[in-house]
Order: sequence, then structure tokens, then C-alpha cells
Amino acid sequence: NIQIVADVAKFDEQLLKDITTGACLRVAGRLVESVGSGQPVEIQASEIEIYGKADSTYPLQKKGHSLEFLREIAYLRPRTRLFQAVFRVRSVASMAIHTYFQDRGYLYVHTPLITGNDAEGAGNTFTVTTLDPKNAGKWDEDFFGKQASLAVTGQLEGETFAMAFSKIYTFGPTFRAENSNTKTHAAEFWMIEPEIAFCDLDQLMDVEEDFLKYLVKTVLEKCPDELAFLDTFAAGGKGTSGLVEKLQALAGAKCARITHEEAITILKNSGKDWQFKPEYGEDTAKEHEKYLTEEYFHGPVFVYNWPKDIKAFYMYQNDDEKTVAAVDLLVPGSGELMGGSQRETRLDKLTERMDQLGISKDSLDWYINLRKFGGCTHAGFGMGFERLLMYLTGVDNIRDVIPYARTPMNCEF
Repeated sequence: NIQIVADVAKFDEQLLKDITTGACLRVAGRLVESVGSGQPVEIQASEIEIYGKADSTYPLQKKGHSLEFLREIAYLRPRTRLFQAVFRVRSVASMAIHTYFQDRGYLYVHTPLITGNDAEGAGNTFTVTTLDPKNAGKWDEDFFGKQASLAVTGQLEGETFAMAFSKIYTFGPTFRAENSNTKTHAAEFWMIEPEIAFCDLDQLMDVEEDFLKYLVKTVLEKCPDELAFLDTFAAGGKGTSGLVEKLQALAGAKCARITHEEAITILKNSGKDWQFKPEYGEDTAKEHEKYLTEEYFHGPVFVYNWPKDIKAFYMYQNDDEKTVAAVDLLVPGSGELMGGSQRETRLDKLTERMDQLGISKDSLDWYINLRKFGGCTHAGFGMGFERLLMYLTGVDNIRDVIPYARTPMNCEF
């Protein structure tokens, strides 16, 4: 935003009346040092032309608007100062993701958005069909001749390319039909998923840490004005929220590394009255992640070697037969930011696990064959792009870091 100063005596009275909030203008004049406007410079106008008028129904007026109201007019909210900052950060972070991987020899792979498999085994998928509802379920008559859905991940297809190019990454939309209205869930969101051959769990954690720090440092360097505004916004306009300090601290921090068993022991010995009691063999809760990152380690922490029973079939099974070589990266303020694993490369172990979980080997025979046709140790991780943006901007609702949110009962614009 820049202030335009016009001598009313030099311009048509009707022209000045037609310059309302929201109007599109062409202005020519002198750029001069500003006096008392709160901005460093202003334009002293010599010519003004109205390209597009905005009538009295224009909903963005010179006052504060709630985020809920702005979601109702999402096609106009990019014009507000908050969303100008958010989407500039989104653009810079997106480019930084590509730059990081491209500069390090990764191949960018476009994995399919329509798939015949559910890699997570969650079943929360959107069905893709051309069938009339009366014929629902007759998949052999459908477009693909089988049941198809929108992809929840590009990982499995990514693994096939990693076995040919060594280092690959995907970055694109993914879909979850989870009927959840929390601040962190959306039905359509973007995922970054690298897959790396000749990489074990320890090396994977090295990559995750380096990748995250690179993104944070890039945004700090290229978006100082946007982050300064977002820091103030997150504090409700009163001082700063500590957003910039948090990002600077992360950029210079060393990520701690503990096993899931060690994490549970720390939580059990904390003396805290937990809402959800931490237990060995079970998942952790938000309150546990908050304690580990903000009170115990005072920084990011990797939690690895998770219980096998709560993780996906493709993760490498450790020798204890109870855990898998999986890892979550927890960060202060957001909790889990990345999740990854070393992949199971032993044919017998993989098929045995698929049988235990009732996963069809026939539909995933191509994935199984990677273990028969010259496979190797490999690993990868996934990071939700919008979750990263929430961390970078301090905006606490996923609906406000994506241009047009897709959530239960909401598919507008």
C-alpha cells in the first residue's frame, strides 16, 4: 500500500468522488519522502485515471475484518494486508522447496492424482467415478474398470522412480476425505514427499533437518517485511508474538533425537497431569508434543522407532519385532511437521505385514516387485505444505494459508 496525495484543485471533482475503496487506478506523479503518514514514501499525483470503479457494495472497507468473514469472500481476501503477506510467504516457500531439491540433484516427479490404491490404509478417500449412483459399486463398468480414488500420497509411485533416479521428490495436491473440522485439517492440501535411495533412517533425519532449516532461512531472508507484519498480527496488533524469534531460533537449532520409548518415559516422568495418559506402544497427543518441544528440549525433536502396530505397512520392521524405523519431527508451536520412514525392502517381511493388515497383494504387485527387481535401502518423508505455512506465518488455521479451502460442507469459489 502506498499513499497518494492529490491537490483537489487540480482534479475533476467527480473523478475524486469516484475514487472509492476498492477502485483500480492508474496514477502518475512524483515519488517523494513522506511526511507523517507512517510510510517512507508517497506519490504526489499529477495524473489519475480510474480503470475500474468499486461501488458501495464492495465488502472490504477501511476497518478490521474477522478471518471468518474474509473466508466468506475468499475471492477478495488476497487484497487484504494479511493475505498479501501470507501468500507472498507461500510463493517464496514453494520456490525454496524446488530450489533445495533441484540444487541437490533430485528429480521432480509428477505422481498421479487418481489412483487405484490407498497407501495409508486409512480408507478416507474420495471415489472417482463416472457411474450413475444407481450403478454404484459396479466398478468393472466404470471408467477405469476398477475402483479409483483421489490420491492420499504420491509415495508409492515415488519409490518406483527413486529406484531409477536415486533421489526424487513430489510436490503437489493430495486428498483426504476425513470429516474433520479442526484448524489443521483440509480435504485438499499440498504435500512434499522426497524419496531417497541408499538412505537409512539416520541419514533421512539429516536430510529433514537440513531441508527445514533451509526453508526457514530462505523465508527469513526474502520475506522480512511480511514476517514483521505477521509477527504483529499474531500478537493481535499489540507488540510481537515472537514469530520471528521462533523462526530464527529454529534456523540455528540442533534437532534432538529420541526413540518413541524414550519419549514416553520422559512424559511419564514429567509429573504432568495429562489429559491423555502417555503409554508405550501408543501414539502421542498434541499436549505431549508441546511438552517435549517447548518445555523439555526447548526446540525441535525427532521421535523415531515407533510402535509397529500404529504405523503403515511399508515401514522397515526393526529387529525387536515391536517397532518400525519411522520418524516424526516435532517443532515448537506446531507439533508434528514431518513424518517419514526407512522403507521395508525385504520381500518376505513386506508381504507378511500386508497379509496381517489385509492389504491386497494383487493390486500392489508392482510395488512388491520393487523388492524382487534390484531394490536397495531407501527412505523418505512427507510434509504438508500448509502445515509448514502455518508454522512460518503464525496463522493458526489451515483455511487461511491456502487460496480456497476445501473442508467438510465447503467447496466455494
